[in-house]
Amino acid sequence: MNNNSDDGEDIEYKAANGRVCGFKRGCPTFRGFDVELNIFSVSPELIEILTGNPVYLGWDGKPIGFDTCSIKCDTGFALELWAEVLAEECAEGAEGQWIYFLLPWVTNGMLGDLEVGSEAVTMQVTGATRAGGSWGVGPYDVQPIDAANTPGKMLTPLDSSCHRRTFITTVAPPEPGCDYVPVLCDASV
Repeated sequence: MNNNSDDGEDIEYKAANGRVCGFKRGCPTFRGFDVELNIFSVSPELIEILTGNPVYLGWDGKPIGFDTCSIKCDTGFALELWAEVLAEECAEGAEGQWIYFLLPWVTNGMLGDLEVGSEAVTMQVTGATRAGGSWGVGPYDVQPIDAANTPGKMLTPLDSSCHRRTFITTVAPPEPGCDYVPVLCDASV
């Protein structure tokens, strides 16, 4: 995740003799994060989610590949990441701690260069965050909601002007899966 910002324009006021009599630093504008994902284990469904490009189906109707088409700027995805904290747990009864990252709206997903050779093939997808995404408190249990470490949704909604939320949690990441999972959420939250 790389910051994408504009530095703003400084304003300087000079007197007739050339002396600076006023200065105002330009206000930077945060545009979002440029995102780069290096994917080791690739599935057609994952590429469809990340880029908006369609899967290619086999005779049995199951995805076996994908098409690379134009960049889909009208689609997007949310990205949740857990990074294990390698330190002593602070919460009593916790069985680990993770830094949880949420990017609620990543768009402009594009496949990077692809090199096919005798080594393992990895794919790179780039994109950019946008503010909004209507994530709210999210559809998943990502943080404790009480002293018993009961997993629950985020306690406060993500503001529509935000590009990322980061916090430490004692709720373990979900088990990985290979199938599409519908995201069920209450749009009023």
